[in-house]
Amino acid sequence: MGSIKKFLTNKNTVTILGVLIGVVALYIGYNYRVSQAVTLMSVPVAKININPRTEITADAITYVKVPRSTIDGFKNIITDPNQIRGKMVSYNASIPQNSFFFSSSIMSKQDMPDSANTDIPDGYTIFSLPVNLESTYYNSIYPGNYIDLYVAGRNDLTNKILYGKFIEKIEVLAVKDNKGQHVFESTIEERIPANLMFAVPDDLHQLLEKAKRVSGITIIPIIRNASYQDEPGDVKISSQYLKDWILLKTDIIPN
Repeated sequence: MGSIKKFLTNKNTVTILGVLIGVVALYIGYNYRVSQAVTLMSVPVAKININPRTEITADAITYVKVPRSTIDGFKNIITDPNQIRGKMVSYNASIPQNSFFFSSSIMSKQDMPDSANTDIPDGYTIFSLPVNLESTYYNSIYPGNYIDLYVAGRNDLTNKILYGKFIEKIEVLAVKDNKGQHVFESTIEERIPANLMFAVPDDLHQLLEKAKRVSGITIIPIIRNASYQDEPGDVKISSQYLKDWILLKTDIIPN
């Protein structure tokens, strides 16, 4: 016993034991990290492109095997398919084919807001413009597109046709059918556009509401190209003449 005690209390012995313990700990930790890095796990991904406001069904999900370390690097990837099926893609997101499902892009049906009523700036009001398949270029106007509004009618004095750009630089917030459902929120059910929803400054909202109600005046949406949204400028009146023409056909409520 004395020789063992003497051996264990020897400084050289303690140093050697410490080094051996350290090497073993490093070896075990290294093997654990390597094992974690090469261990594959099955993770759900989008089988198809999934549009905003679309319910995620089992048919839209497939699975890939990826190293666990890859998944651990992301805090909001959903790995449990039960947390995906039956949920909705958020109104302000889409999920590309082969993409992971992130918690920030998925919402429950009851929590889904109406995208036409979110993030409306102060001093702006929602306007609903009646449309049809033809006036939307057969479903070519989507939420996020920028449009101009043209006005068509007949001059009461000259009996000549009036047609011109009235308001420019308007972002479409939603396209709805005659039941108030979003036209592009489902890839299964075919929906026909009935209203374009967008927000304009309060004074323009009143002007558009008047124009919409005047017999013989038609408001026509004109879609612009993709670079239009990157050009400087805000929503504004393009023609003072058309504004005055509409105001002549309406009245102002006194205070």
